[in-house]
Amino acid sequence: MKNRIFKLFVTMTLAASMLLGLSACSQTEEKPNPGANGDTAVYTVAIVKQMDHASLDEIAAAIEARLDAIAAEKNVKIEYTTYSGQGEQSTLKQIGDQAVADNVDAIIPIATLAAQVMTACVDGTDIPVVFAAISDPAAADLTGIPNVTGTSDALNTEFIMDMMLSQNPNVSKVGLLYSLSEANSATPIAEAKAYLDAKNIAYVEMTGNTNDEVIAAAGALVSEKVDAVFTPTDNIIMTAELAIADSFADAKIPHYTGADSFVRSGAFCTCGVNYTDLGSQTADLAYKAITEGTDGLEDFYKVDGGIITVNTETAAALGIDPSVFADMGTVVEVSTTAD
Repeated sequence: MKNRIFKLFVTMTLAASMLLGLSACSQTEEKPNPGANGDTAVYTVAIVKQMDHASLDEIAAAIEARLDAIAAEKNVKIEYTTYSGQGEQSTLKQIGDQAVADNVDAIIPIATLAAQVMTACVDGTDIPVVFAAISDPAAADLTGIPNVTGTSDALNTEFIMDMMLSQNPNVSKVGLLYSLSEANSATPIAEAKAYLDAKNIAYVEMTGNTNDEVIAAAGALVSEKVDAVFTPTDNIIMTAELAIADSFADAKIPHYTGADSFVRSGAFCTCGVNYTDLGSQTADLAYKAITEGTDGLEDFYKVDGGIITVNTETAAALGIDPSVFADMGTVVEVSTTAD
């Protein structure tokens, strides 16, 4: 799978290469083999969240827990530091540059922008980048790169649309709420439009790139009197979910989303990946990349989803019985949490 043409954010790479010259040169051709003299092997890992919010925090915590477990199982020492880029490309680049200068054994970026920036930062080195929760790695230009692999939380958009119509066969207008700055959202939004067009269902698009813009976009969808709202695994919308969930529930508009973390923040429901499982699988993949190299690894590994998660508080406010989805899969009921 690593035989495709290497393509990697030319503009970012050119800019990064000027700044990374010295640190990249310090990367040795082959790292010493820890534990070769009978000592405990020590590996260093940088975990880089694109920003702070429930989904990415859950993934990071799962990665940390699994790295601790691997260290105990393998009788090695894994030292990791978790960073947040605060949604800023410049901050992410500073983190990536420092990780390269520190000659870490692997970088685990969480979410698309973090993965893109970390991949640019390690260009010219052999440091593995093992990304987590990238919905569309190919569209994000994260495939075909020798030392880059990771996990994908690709969304089954059609299934979520089927859930929407199963709950309300009379849906006539759907709101599509997403951020234009989120590469994760492009493919599922296009899929949702195609699905709705095929069924002659109208849709209204609203976007936002800040919390205030998302709140305003949600208010606009309420004013449009949409029958339901769909949001994919969009980090910008996820950050604002707690602030918009009540407005949708009060208007009796179910919000269908791309991850269970949205639902724990007040959205109605989803069918997707469990992010704790995804984080654990990403940690396993990172350890494999560190100890065995990335040769032979796939460009990415899709994590199985299929779990229907429903917020019972929101369902009650909407007057919807969660059992409406019982014939479609395993239904997990959750309530709203503030973190």
